[in-house]
Amino acid sequence: MLQLNTKGEFDKFLKDNEVAAIDFTATWCGPCRMIGPKFEEMAKEFKGVKCAKVDVDVNSETAESEGITAMPTFRFYKNGEMVDEVVGASESKLKELFAKHNK
Repeated sequence: MLQLNTKGEFDKFLKDNEVAAIDFTATWCGPCRMIGPKFEEMAKEFKGVKCAKVDVDVNSETAESEGITAMPTFRFYKNGEMVDEVVGASESKLKELFAKHNK
């Protein structure tokens, strides 16, 4: 899965993809490691949503500018604007938002 390692990469990804989902994660986060593979499965299932990950330790500039305070945080963007968010490892809520935003 695509890793966005800089604020520039993050901004370009949102600009280039009408509907995007971002997994804000950290390698030391247990719940992130549990739900990460589920996010990747959903990315394959719901092809209308373009997906990427941001490691908050590698790309702290983006995490800070987006106000990320807990991991995992999943954010859905449409035309560069955040439209939905799931904080925590809730597979059911995540799948619900994928279905909602899949075009």
